[in-house]
Amino acid sequence: MPDHAEIYRRQADQYEQLVSREDYQGHLLPALQQIGAFAGLTVAELGAGTGRLTRLVAPIVKDVHAFDLSRPMLDLARVKLQEGRDTNWRIAVADHRQVPLGDGVADIVLSGWSVCYLVVENDLSWEGELSKALLEMRRIVRPGGALILIETLGTGREEPEAPAGLAAYYAYLQAVGFEHLWVRTDYLFRDNAEADSLTRFFFGDDMVAKIRQNEHGVVLPECTGIWWVRRAPGS
Repeated sequence: MPDHAEIYRRQADQYEQLVSREDYQGHLLPALQQIGAFAGLTVAELGAGTGRLTRLVAPIVKDVHAFDLSRPMLDLARVKLQEGRDTNWRIAVADHRQVPLGDGVADIVLSGWSVCYLVVENDLSWEGELSKALLEMRRIVRPGGALILIETLGTGREEPEAPAGLAAYYAYLQAVGFEHLWVRTDYLFRDNAEADSLTRFFFGDDMVAKIRQNEHGVVLPECTGIWWVRRAPGS
C-alpha cells in the first residue's frame, strides 16, 4: 500500500490530479446540501489537502477557513484557489485536535477523507484521538451548527462497504449520534494510461484491476459516505 503521509509531503501535484478526477457525476455537493444549506455560512474545513472541497463550497458560502497538516498540500491549494474568482477563503497549517479558531465561530465544520487517519495511524488509541478531534470540532462550531465528515465506503466498489480498517470508526460515529448517507463519486480518467498511473500511485497495484470502461470512458467506481451531527443549541 502506498505511503499516504509521504504522498502528502512530496507528491501534492499528483494527488491533485487524482482527486480532480473524482465525482465526475457531480453527486457530492447536492448530497452535502441535503444536510443543510451552505449559502451564506461560515465553514471551517479540516484536512483540506489541495483544496478540493474548499473550491467546491467557496462559491456558495460566506467564508471558508481551511486547515491541513501538510504545508505542501496547502501551498498547492492556495495556487488553485487563487486561480478562481473567490476570495472568501484563508488557509493555515493545523491539526484536527488543535484548530486556531475561536469558540462557536463556524456554522459548519467539514472534513473530507482526513479524520480517518486518526484511526489508521493510532491503532491502539484511535478512540481517544478521534474523541479529541470531535471535541475540538464541537468547540469551534456554533450551537445548532453541523459537523460533517466525508469518508470512503469502498474504492473500486459499486455498492457501499466499509473498509475493514474503518468499520469500527464508522460504527463509533453512529453510536455517538451521527446520521449517515452515501453517494457514488466515481473517478473518470482521460484514458487507460492515466487511470492505471493515478490509481496505482495512490491506491496500490491491486486496485488497478477494478478500473472499468463505461459509456463515459475509463472509470474507477467509488462509494462515499457522509456522516453528520448537529451541536445542540445551548450545549
